Amino acid sequence: MRIVFFGTPEFALPSLRALMSSHHEVMGVVTQPDRVAGRGRKKRPSPVKQEALKRGIKVIQPERASDRVFIDEIRVLNPSVIVVVAYGQILKRDLLDIPIYGCINVHASLLPKYRGAAPINWAIINGETQTGVTIMKMDEGMDTGPILLQEEVQILPDDTAGSLSLRLSEIGASLLLKALDGLEKGILKPKPQTGEPSYAPMLKKEDGLIDWSWNSIRIFNFVRGMNPWPCAFTYLDGERIKILKVRVMDKENGDQLETPGTLISHRKRELFVRCGDGYVSIIELQPEGKRAMTATAFIQGRRIKEGSKFGSMR
Repeated sequence: MRIVFFGTPEFALPSLRALMSSHHEVMGVVTQPDRVAGRGRKKRPSPVKQEALKRGIKVIQPERASDRVFIDEIRVLNPSVIVVVAYGQILKRDLLDIPIYGCINVHASLLPKYRGAAPINWAIINGETQTGVTIMKMDEGMDTGPILLQEEVQILPDDTAGSLSLRLSEIGASLLLKALDGLEKGILKPKPQTGEPSYAPMLKKEDGLIDWSWNSIRIFNFVRGMNPWPCAFTYLDGERIKILKVRVMDKENGDQLETPGTLISHRKRELFVRCGDGYVSIIELQPEGKRAMTATAFIQGRRIKEGSKFGSMR
């Protein structure tokens, strides 16, 4: 098949590499325009653009996928199928109708659960123990198209959004090749989505703020689901602190009269935080402008005053 690939972040790379190693022909790659990032505020190409350039593949970066000139450029490439993996824009009918086999999407959930931009994060945040990958034929809705293939994946207790994303991206790449093979041979037919849909809206940096009145399991899942981005955070004496890893403590430990957010330095090695139903122990955190560190290093580097509290404001 002649393929035009739409994708932007690292999650899309295994699928792009799988296509380039297959018998299919990748005619071009469409990715988001270079964006300003990092402390230097310099424009950076997306991971997909970097990979395509290394492989000598044509790269197209429209501001809007609905732009008429861009759509005409795709039409000239005459793809048999368009493959979309975490591209970042919804495609309109003019694009969807170009390939004979339509537009195929790799989505990191078991649709119709977790439609939207951040399915991996929200599955972990919500305490799910199972998720998966769906290969679907795209329509004009947000992840509403008929399903070609699905594969279930267990969410491990120590999974973060980062570790789970890595696993799902590799599974998605393998499943994508199976789907394309089935379409090419005419043995794979799309089936409508069934069941109650749920949604996974895009996350912003400010969404990572921890509410210490939540119960310990919710905080544990929230920290995992926000890692590595946008990252869970809190404030201590006006300083923004990223919380990278926690564990749930026995509910009977500590003084139940303490208010949520209260810090306890235990034997100068562990850092407990009071939450809605008990305590969490901070395993790894990152003070503002510093490297990530263990709770032990954090305690040894500063004096934790009695009554100190993590809070929601500077």
